[in-house]
Amino acid sequence: MSDTLVSRWKPEKRAQNWKSFATELAALAAVATETAAIAAASVVSGLLYHLVAYGERGDVIGYFQVGTLAASIILISNLFRGEYRLSHFLSFKTHPRRLFQLWNATFACLLVLGFLIKASEDYSRGWLLLYYVTGFGTLLLVRYALVRLVRRAASAGIIATKRIFLIGTPQEVERFTAHFDTSALGIEIVGSSYLSDATLRETAPVRQEELSRDLATVSPHVRHLEPDAIFVLIPWSERDLIDRCVQVLVGLPCEVHIGPDHALQHYSNADLARHGPLASLQLVRAPLSRFDLLQKRVFDFFAAVFALAVAAPFMVVIAILIKLDSPGPVFFRQQRYGFNRKPFPILKFRTMTTLDDGPIVNQATRHDPRITRVGRWLRRLNLDELPQLLNVIRGEMSLVGPRPHAIAHDHEFEKVVDSYACRHNVKPGITGWAQVHGYRGETDTPDKVERRLEYDLFYIENWSLARDVLILFWTVFSATAYRNAF
Repeated sequence: MSDTLVSRWKPEKRAQNWKSFATELAALAAVATETAAIAAASVVSGLLYHLVAYGERGDVIGYFQVGTLAASIILISNLFRGEYRLSHFLSFKTHPRRLFQLWNATFACLLVLGFLIKASEDYSRGWLLLYYVTGFGTLLLVRYALVRLVRRAASAGIIATKRIFLIGTPQEVERFTAHFDTSALGIEIVGSSYLSDATLRETAPVRQEELSRDLATVSPHVRHLEPDAIFVLIPWSERDLIDRCVQVLVGLPCEVHIGPDHALQHYSNADLARHGPLASLQLVRAPLSRFDLLQKRVFDFFAAVFALAVAAPFMVVIAILIKLDSPGPVFFRQQRYGFNRKPFPILKFRTMTTLDDGPIVNQATRHDPRITRVGRWLRRLNLDELPQLLNVIRGEMSLVGPRPHAIAHDHEFEKVVDSYACRHNVKPGITGWAQVHGYRGETDTPDKVERRLEYDLFYIENWSLARDVLILFWTVFSATAYRNAF
């Protein structure tokens, strides 16, 4: 490896033009596909609903008009947000949350508009509910399919969202190419130039001289290759070198980027934030936005009230069985950490003969003699958690979130796993992502703690209301959610 420019030949102009055309065509195809899918979901759901409910097809034109209006709202919103840039279609991770918020806003606009023009009575509420579900499902499936297609096209070299040229030390260039799968990111590296190691090792005058000599060879090659962007791969601590590179490269007709510092690779959600003229690098985002918190709280409150009303008769029967089975109170209260490590008294049906709540709390084990006969069934069926609906209504817990542990156990686990405290960045839940994947029960080894934490952190980073609904469904109907219940 030398300190001279190492680059590929310049691609043929025809190939570059074809890739540019294919990229633009892919963006237009994404717009057309989503718009058509939203309108089609309206028509199909309307036909099916009226054929099943009334034995006739109903007002097909009306369904099409509603679907077209919904598609127009989403299209305009996405265009303003730059949603159809192909760089957004290289990962599906953030799409469900954004689509769910957009679909809810779109449906709210439809309902308000229908009320204002007095057209809401012309459409069946049953069909509107069906369209709400099928429309979101269709939108999600189409977006997932588009992401898969764009990723495959990028990997095959059919499209390229950005052609880049790398400038940096050999170590930094090697680290960049090893860490990032550029083909999957839709990035094509058209060339690279290695800066000599002297630019980092020597004194300031020598560094500047070496850097100027290296940069002098870059400009003609960049003009020849015509990349979309130049990535300067120099440690961020070398501010004077970065400034000098930018001074020289700003005269070239392409974007200039400071490449990601290797320390930044530990923060997958890092983003540039602006507060007026103040710019900052946001390494960690808040787990949930204020709008997310509002959605989650409204859903938790009304769903918990409904569930409590349905479960009340069963809870009375359970209370009677507990009193008949063993002496002691019906409910078990224990201090646990909630959001931001604020302690609160969690409520459970008593399932054991002991009521531990202090600096030492022994975890329940399989065939634990402290568990009562009724308690064993309550724990196996998750019914001992029903009183926590009151914790949810009071705002201390959520229906879905990381399961809270006894405070004594929290103190132990924090010593085992450094990022354990991140679980307290959201409200704890009656059930959670870890529980429906079978990670419940005794946590007697560091590996079990780490695995449960891994699922909890994934839930926090990828929260959506749709995921909450899915977890609640799995909690009741999935056999995995009852694994390790003892």
